Amino acid sequence: MPSTFGIVDLFAGPGGLGEGFASLVEDGHAPFRIGISVEKEASAHRTLTLRAFLREYRARHGVLPKEFIDFHAGLASEPDWSAVDAESWQHAIDEARALELGTGAAATAIDGAIATLKAKYDDTILIGGPPCQAYSLVGRVRSRGKVGYVPEEDARHYLFREYIRVLDKLRPAAFVMENVKGMLSSTVESRLVFEMLMEDLSSLGTGHAHHYELHAVRVEDGKASLQEASQPSDFIVRSEAFGVPQRRHRVIVVGIRSDLAERASDAQIAVSGSVRTVRDVIGKMPALRSGISRGLDNTAAWREEVLGAANMLAGIFGGKDDRALREAFLTVSEQVRENPPIVRAASRLPDGYGTSNDELLQWIERPELRAIAQHETRRHMASDLGRYLFAAVFGTVHGYSPKAADFPLVLSPDHRNWHSGVFNDRFRVQLADEASTTVTSHISKDGHYFIHPDPIQCRSLTVREAARLQTFPDDYLFLGNRTQQYVQVGNAVPPLLARQIAAVVHVTLQKTSIQRTHTFVSAND
Repeated sequence: MPSTFGIVDLFAGPGGLGEGFASLVEDGHAPFRIGISVEKEASAHRTLTLRAFLREYRARHGVLPKEFIDFHAGLASEPDWSAVDAESWQHAIDEARALELGTGAAATAIDGAIATLKAKYDDTILIGGPPCQAYSLVGRVRSRGKVGYVPEEDARHYLFREYIRVLDKLRPAAFVMENVKGMLSSTVESRLVFEMLMEDLSSLGTGHAHHYELHAVRVEDGKASLQEASQPSDFIVRSEAFGVPQRRHRVIVVGIRSDLAERASDAQIAVSGSVRTVRDVIGKMPALRSGISRGLDNTAAWREEVLGAANMLAGIFGGKDDRALREAFLTVSEQVRENPPIVRAASRLPDGYGTSNDELLQWIERPELRAIAQHETRRHMASDLGRYLFAAVFGTVHGYSPKAADFPLVLSPDHRNWHSGVFNDRFRVQLADEASTTVTSHISKDGHYFIHPDPIQCRSLTVREAARLQTFPDDYLFLGNRTQQYVQVGNAVPPLLARQIAAVVHVTLQKTSIQRTHTFVSAND
């Protein structure tokens, strides 16, 4: 009988890491079951709860509920999920908890769940990672701007110790801790946070029969395995090496309990060897126009703005060295004049949806669905449309995103330091034939770092496009307002990456040392 492991997921966000573990199926058996997932932010917790409900409903009935498919397609309002399936909904609210880690209430609830999991499953797994804001470079820069900010007093620096407390209480077969690269250089009281973390993890053997051996996830020759780390940077995992269409680099520490750790050196899985691109996952989605944030917002007004920008830029670029840019702007002008995108939201399923032989699209597309959800554009200032157009055309022609110095003076924003280098990447296009840059929560702000590669659309990415770059399946619905949806997507772990890490952990925990070729074809298998 295959072993089943109960999962404790801390700082779960919308559930990307848990989704990867829960979706793994080996030889017809799902080895990982989420017992409790914890997230304090209200909208992310709603998303987490709905996903837990759908996962349980599918396990019971083999399909998604019709009520969800209609809600997902925008054909009905959100139903009372307890009326759809009372048992599945009770399971979901027991699993997904709105708790603030570090409080007494959270500790009591988690400790109770731990006792239940230990009695119910063969063993347990702890996953998650403390909030990254205090560790990340951007977060530290912003925090330094706050009056009276004292790093040593920032509670987020110490939330990883709650993870340690749960780890010590749970004593799982393995744990997976994820965080941003900035964690490696973050300091508190002149000490490296990562160094403090390693000390805490290393001390967990005290008073117990077993300690934890720490491993980095390494990819070589198309195979992923767990290896000992010789330096902190060894813990950096590059998502693109796992077939994720995004250059997302994160610190991931995998701990294996010492009574099981001898198997780690023999455990490996096959991973995708090819780099997946932006075009691979969003290239066939319905074309949209952006909105205009000030003044009249309709197709005619939008087309007039984009045509004006395209013709103006074609006039600027006419010399021998930039003739390709001129021709590209003239082409955009012609296409926008004759066949512009006319809608700001579209739910139509692309042709051939759900029938692809491509393993990445098989993971993302769900044939049960009737529509694409959350594919709606934001409004942009008219002055920014010209910058978006220039960035997209420049990226198409030159194969890289323009820096501030590449923009013509007429497009210079009203920033005093625009040409100082501080705003070098203020406007960044995602290149169609490369993996995207890291999707972060900043996408919720203005979209300037996440410009769509198609110049004709002249806009930033939608929530669904960002979710696809993060490898969330199309039936993964993010609740809350659009800003909250963007934040959830940007803060998440790519589920496809998480699933492959889960596969490495699972192979390691097998009762016999084996090498397994693991493939991902669908989260429904």
